[in-house]
Amino acid sequence: MSKVDSPHRAKPFLKWAGGKTQLLEQIESFLPAALKAGWIKRYVEPFVGSGAVLFHLAQQYSIQEFGIFDTNQELILVYRTVQQAVEALIEHLSDLEQQYHGLATEAQRDFFYTLRATFNLEQAQVDYSQPSTARAAQFIFLNRTCYNGLFRVNAKGEFNVPFGSYRNPQICFPETLRAAAGILSRTQIQMGDFISAKSVVDEQTFVYFDPPYRPISPTSSFNAYQKSSFGDAAQRRLADLFRELDRTGAKLMLSNSDPHNYNAGDDFFQSLYAGFHINRVIASRMINCQRDKRGKITELLITNYDP
Repeated sequence: MSKVDSPHRAKPFLKWAGGKTQLLEQIESFLPAALKAGWIKRYVEPFVGSGAVLFHLAQQYSIQEFGIFDTNQELILVYRTVQQAVEALIEHLSDLEQQYHGLATEAQRDFFYTLRATFNLEQAQVDYSQPSTARAAQFIFLNRTCYNGLFRVNAKGEFNVPFGSYRNPQICFPETLRAAAGILSRTQIQMGDFISAKSVVDEQTFVYFDPPYRPISPTSSFNAYQKSSFGDAAQRRLADLFRELDRTGAKLMLSNSDPHNYNAGDDFFQSLYAGFHINRVIASRMINCQRDKRGKITELLITNYDP
């Protein structure tokens, strides 16, 4: 293992449904030996989300280059802005934070809904191929102040998560953003379907897939924040890519929900990933709308190597 030292640690600056911060210790125990031995030169993440695994690995191991992909155009714009214009972004976020914290609660609510309306109104004019400090700052502000940090859009593609009523939430993270920018300076950032990632994968690559989870019960959905549904057909397409990349010699890991939490006879993933290593880890997730039925459940970590 070769740890990368830095005066400040990069970590997720966004809240994100299904974020992996709480599972990092367990994920660490399932990492490939080739990564720990320094043989892996590239890390690829086709569903980047909050980047918890990306930031962890970049600071723990001597990986030379990184590639992140996502279909969420707002998310990719934020990463490109942190990568290319972090100081201007910090200045913009600091201004928003000062304005917001200087308001009474009801005025904060009005401020949130006014900014959300502006964010939605300006969507059609955004060039998502370029960084934008104003757009990225709005996105981070909404993420830090909306209910539960969700990203959810309506059928028109408009962000529609309500106000979160948090007391003095932190909106600007200067040192965290600067540390993230250092890692992103070595990262290829691309908006696109997970299939796009295969062009940068070879035998010295470690790929971590964290797709929208398959719902574990008829009344739950781990992918409700997505504009388009990531259903069983997409899960099968992803499994096809997993098998294709396995043939390149790359090391692969994939997270998903464990259907056995709800139905012991549901072997969807056992069938889909037959021949690979299917491991179970403990996670704290909400699997029921009733508080007394929430708690620790198992999730799947599927690898093409023996941990």
